[in-house]
Amino acid sequence: MARAQDEPVPGLLLVDKPQGWTSHDVVARCRRFAGTRKVGHAGTLDPMATGLLVLGIGRATKLLTYITGHDKAYEATIRLGQSTVTDDAEGEVTAASDASGATDEAIAAAIEDLTGDILQRPSAVSAIKVDGKRSYARVRGGEDVELPARPVTVSRFDVLAVRRLGEVMDIDVEVEVSSGTYVRALARDLGAALGVGGHLTALRRTRVGRIPVDEAATLDDLAARHEAGEPVPLLPLGPAAAATLTPVSVPDADARALGYGQWVAATAGAEGEHLALLDAAGELVAIGERRGTKVKPVVVMRPAGAQ
Repeated sequence: MARAQDEPVPGLLLVDKPQGWTSHDVVARCRRFAGTRKVGHAGTLDPMATGLLVLGIGRATKLLTYITGHDKAYEATIRLGQSTVTDDAEGEVTAASDASGATDEAIAAAIEDLTGDILQRPSAVSAIKVDGKRSYARVRGGEDVELPARPVTVSRFDVLAVRRLGEVMDIDVEVEVSSGTYVRALARDLGAALGVGGHLTALRRTRVGRIPVDEAATLDDLAARHEAGEPVPLLPLGPAAAATLTPVSVPDADARALGYGQWVAATAGAEGEHLALLDAAGELVAIGERRGTKVKPVVVMRPAGAQ
């Protein structure tokens, strides 16, 4: 039986987002490439940023919630000596200081203080809602917004290169952070710790969970495939779920039970952990949650009787 037009082939589409595009711009373009409106993304990238944007097509959009919570890796450039209203290069400079006196030792000590489990105040120009309205909208409307600090984890904050450019200094870094961490806030806080101000001038997302940017396609690649009449390159549901969650192979009897929304015996996973439940062929049957000695199907990807 032919697949209905509104039921596209499901999978993850990995895109290497170009600079200057919003995440919504990329989703809109990929809806055309994929021939469906059932496209969503797992976490925005600012227009200034490049790198890995994970899109879900069709039923794979149900995986995006679990991908969003993964840790992420970035390459970035921090400019010391200037603060901006947005904590990145897209905002106007609000203060400038001579950063030439910041020593390598002082930079290393400040970075060490920003590594590990920390409290971070998100950038005011962010999508966090304040009384139902996006923080960035309030800032652009002239309001002075200071968001409360929240716990995040910076598991890696490595300096790759330092370029001293007169009164300003550019530092190339690699960071690995928990979901919800703002790299531009790290740039701001590094500058503040050194007493010279700082902001982000470049950002590239290189990994989301276990998915690297090396596996992503550019929009030009996707456009060329579309013009040639080729489908978009998708990571199928099974491998996509296995790259996102802990994969667990289930016997045929459990696969049928899961299709009916029934709980099955747990063979792996920690209490409360979400699992990718795969049949013998490696196809995704359901996303389950470990509850004691059982696994509860929280999202059934292949209902009983589905073809």
